[in-house]
Amino acid sequence: MKKLISAVSALTLFTSNSVFAQTEMADGMRSSGKIYVVVVVLATIFAGIFGYLVYLDRKVSKLERKN
Repeated sequence: MKKLISAVSALTLFTSNSVFAQTEMADGMRSSGKIYVVVVVLATIFAGIFGYLVYLDRKVSKLERKN
């Protein structure tokens, strides 16, 4: 039980440190304008994945109707 408590407390400590580091990084990127580049790149990737899934769905639907 002591190992579990120490593991949970260590995990909490490491997680809180990474959250603070991410906040500082986000503030730095926001102040320099790079956050918008990240948002555009992520939006492009998700749009590409969505478009590919729609394409596959249409292709599969066409094959299902054919058989």
